[in-house]
Amino acid sequence: MVIKSVNLETVCGITSTFPENESIEIAFAGKSNVGKSSLINALMNRKNYARISAEPGKTQTINFYNINNAFYMVDLPGYGYARANIEVKAKWGKMIERYLHQSEKLRAVFLLIDIRHDPSENDKLMYDWIKSQGYQPIIIATKLDKINRSQIQKHVKMVKDGLKMEKDDLIIPFSSQTKQGRDEIYQRIDDLLLEERGNDDSQE
Repeated sequence: MVIKSVNLETVCGITSTFPENESIEIAFAGKSNVGKSSLINALMNRKNYARISAEPGKTQTINFYNINNAFYMVDLPGYGYARANIEVKAKWGKMIERYLHQSEKLRAVFLLIDIRHDPSENDKLMYDWIKSQGYQPIIIATKLDKINRSQIQKHVKMVKDGLKMEKDDLIIPFSSQTKQGRDEIYQRIDDLLLEERGNDDSQE
């Protein structure tokens, strides 16, 4: 995949109407401070397009990035932010739920998990919840550069076991520093775009 153009096209707040996009959407979910903005910037080949906040929990909107006029990267609000009050957390949850229910173009959800730690209760809830909405989350195990190479398989197994992933479910270790794992994510997005084109051709 070659990123030729990037445009933050739509920003939706809690009461916003979601756009009726013609291209497919690929969403990114994860707890606050898991490295979601860093991942999106790495995928878009832009340093600071998705704002990286020093204060976790800052992203309170759903951001739609138009990539190559071919698909959308959809940045969902970070969950599990301890300092957000219960009312705010509930509103974020309802906004994400509404998006997953209403989007007719959403084709995949990438769920980011910090590879250094056992998945949190919020991670497990989000994984199970995404599955209950009919999607099979693709796990991106972030902060790969923070552990030794010899520990990677052990930590991948820890994430898989913690989420109770099935044997063939996809998990991609990723580092925003070295960009390791980016090509695998690109390949999965390319596969989704090919599937969509195949579906469109079969309907003509």
